Amino acid sequence: MQRTATIESSIGRIGVTAKGRGIVEIRLRARKKIPVPRSRDRGAGHLRRACGQLREYFAGKRKRFSLPLDLSSGTLFQRRVWRACARIPHGETRSYAELAELVGCPHGARAVGQVMGSNPVPIVVPCHRVIRSDGSLGGFGSGLPVKRKLLRIEGVL
Repeated sequence: MQRTATIESSIGRIGVTAKGRGIVEIRLRARKKIPVPRSRDRGAGHLRRACGQLREYFAGKRKRFSLPLDLSSGTLFQRRVWRACARIPHGETRSYAELAELVGCPHGARAVGQVMGSNPVPIVVPCHRVIRSDGSLGGFGSGLPVKRKLLRIEGVL
């Protein structure tokens, strides 16, 4: 069973969706307000943990997430890139080219950029920490102002 809930944050409302295996989506700028379910099924439990950890992140109390993620909707390459991105430490950045090198695709910076654009769980898989080789921010699916805010929260900007 799929469950969804939202939280309020300094970047706006965030929607979180979970299934029994884990978190499948984090949607920045969610529209509808949906309370965290009180049900005892696994999806609801994953949601409560995710919402709690995201609140801690925005309060400056969490630097690493420990959530089960269900990234099965991605291709093998996408999942490899998302796993590498998830290992970028809080407060640090990597370039698209560095990430491409890490996943064994040294000339794949553009491909990595496209994968970052399709990241289903931003913040937890911190695609906001991936920047251009020249130090500029590059792109971000929810817009550069949101990317800047997330990097400020982490002390990067």
